[in-house]
Amino acid sequence: MAESNFVDYIRVFCRSGRGGKGSAHLRREKYIPKGGPDGGDGGRGGNIILRGNNQLWTLLHIRYRKHIFAGHGEDGQRANRTGASGEDIVVEVPLGTVAREAETNQVLFEITQDQEEHILVQGGRGGLGNTHFKSSTNQTPRYAQPGEPAIEGWYILELKILADVGLVGFPNAGKSTLLSVLSAARPKIADYPFTTLTPSIGIIRYRDNKSFVMADIPGIIEGAHEGRGLGLRFLRHIERNSILLFTIPADSNSIPEEYAILLNELKLYSPELLDKKRVLAITKSDLIDQELMQEMEADLPGIPWVFISSHSRYHLPKLNDMLWKELNA
Repeated sequence: MAESNFVDYIRVFCRSGRGGKGSAHLRREKYIPKGGPDGGDGGRGGNIILRGNNQLWTLLHIRYRKHIFAGHGEDGQRANRTGASGEDIVVEVPLGTVAREAETNQVLFEITQDQEEHILVQGGRGGLGNTHFKSSTNQTPRYAQPGEPAIEGWYILELKILADVGLVGFPNAGKSTLLSVLSAARPKIADYPFTTLTPSIGIIRYRDNKSFVMADIPGIIEGAHEGRGLGLRFLRHIERNSILLFTIPADSNSIPEEYAILLNELKLYSPELLDKKRVLAITKSDLIDQELMQEMEADLPGIPWVFISSHSRYHLPKLNDMLWKELNA
């Protein structure tokens, strides 16, 4: 996925269709000069609908579509004919899309299933024709309901990546390299911080034609929950991962301290993230020897862990086994 093509936040102006007016027509024919009311109802205004599509990974296709308008309902007609409904507008979005009201930031709904549909903006109801208002005391009502007005406003579409495993770590912890080795994904890799500016997705092939999805999340720094670095922009992607794979380099100053900082940032952003399963991968283990690994084991956090090296592929099958076991526990 090219970085320039990944869009996970869109603000759009939407307007549903207004309902058509009910008709106040009275039946008038050659031999029926004083027929009763026969005005039809107005048509429903068009809705703006979001539909999940598992073939989409980004909101790029909506990026330059800043205004989305649905069709208006037609007015009711004589002879009890109902006006045509306004055209619905269906916008396809990737799974994991959250819709919010821009003004209040209220979450309206989330789309997590393929072909799942939700109405983002409801069209106005058509007005009732005068036939609905006739009675024994008013047999020729000369009034009908107007249609309901359109609803308009700004809405936010926000994508949270759906993946089985999310890579969590500081910049330059080897997350992108690990994803590129385990899958066919090709994230940008370099030896400077914040190489990864957009999440990358990879399909990890496992035994017996099984697979799971891994997401490379841009690096977290201390204070990310307050918006430092790329914090708030990408911490939300971690919310949808089943397992959090913490990646800390073997040559870091203190693995327990770095793990504690990462865990604290997740907690401050959303305490619910601490309920997710966690696995620790000590990356770049080809830089240390077996004796040093054994010394470091005593201080490692009390979660499943493994020393790995993406360069030499050391213990990568073991890592996959651990992840698969946790996913199916």
